[in-house]
Amino acid sequence: MLRHPALAALLAEAGHDTVHVRDLDLSRASDERVMSRAGADDRVLVSSDTDFGELLARTNAGAPSLLLLRRQSGRRAAQIAGLIAANLDAIADDLQAGAIVALSDTRIRVRPLPLDVTREPPS
Repeated sequence: MLRHPALAALLAEAGHDTVHVRDLDLSRASDERVMSRAGADDRVLVSSDTDFGELLARTNAGAPSLLLLRRQSGRRAAQIAGLIAANLDAIADDLQAGAIVALSDTRIRVRPLPLDVTREPPS
């Protein structure tokens, strides 16, 4: 489930099962409602909004998976779609199992869900 209409269209054209929040009448819905719908529909939420990761941590949820696009401000949808496509094979199993995957041009970070927020992060 995406919040970027052009990105949703490009990924759909590439053969991916995508849906934009507006297609579900969720354009103005709260993050909680969007995340709940993504989980109920067994979809991966694709966003650059870190609030979704914080919500997953706060609720200790095991789903939905989140593909968190990092440092993509100012980039065209085609560039972001290319970044996702170039890395999808490497992250598909994690997203299927339940994870927050932070994706940037230079880095992939995977945190399995539910997040263990009681554990100290590695130094």
